[in-house]
Amino acid sequence: MSDAFLGLRSEYASRILAPELLDADPYRQLSIWLEEALDASIVEPHAMALATADAEGQPSVRMVLLRGIADDGLRFYTNYASRKGQDLAANPRASICLWWGLLERQVRVEGTVHRLDPAESDAYFALRPLASRAASVASPQSREIGSFDDLVESMERLIEGGDVPRPPHWGGYRLVPHSFEFWQGRPARLHDRFLYRPTEEGGWEVVRLAP
Repeated sequence: MSDAFLGLRSEYASRILAPELLDADPYRQLSIWLEEALDASIVEPHAMALATADAEGQPSVRMVLLRGIADDGLRFYTNYASRKGQDLAANPRASICLWWGLLERQVRVEGTVHRLDPAESDAYFALRPLASRAASVASPQSREIGSFDDLVESMERLIEGGDVPRPPHWGGYRLVPHSFEFWQGRPARLHDRFLYRPTEEGGWEVVRLAP
């Protein structure tokens, strides 16, 4: 096995993150950073690693897309019967991480997860391209399949049929955060890290963490 990567290092020095630069509301701060990632033309700036764990505590992680930010939580969508869906049914807690290497930034969020109201999932599903809707219906996500061609044929039949409504096994989740951490790379690995945690009054306090 090659160990050439052991010597790879990047020196982060493009920005700083100070308390006075942070919004008091972590949802707004996340929205600000997402807009800046969009402006920087980062590919899939809303892609995030979603970590879940099953009833036995076995963790798993995968990339999904952040599809909404509101005062009541962060939204993403998937197949409820997938591995992540099964994990969340057994253990409705999760963590996400967004990484924007070009901006030398990372955001971590931890919290509890709740299914969205079916009407909200219906509204989002209707906005998806027809092929994406058909794929969501045809694919038994995370389960073994015998033939990719059979999967494609099933999807094509759905497309030929016209409109594809949201199936009951597919929909949205809302991650309700109990912490946000904003990370900005700095030289010599002395990175800026700020943790938002809830206060008893219903707001947020911000503390600096050691890198």
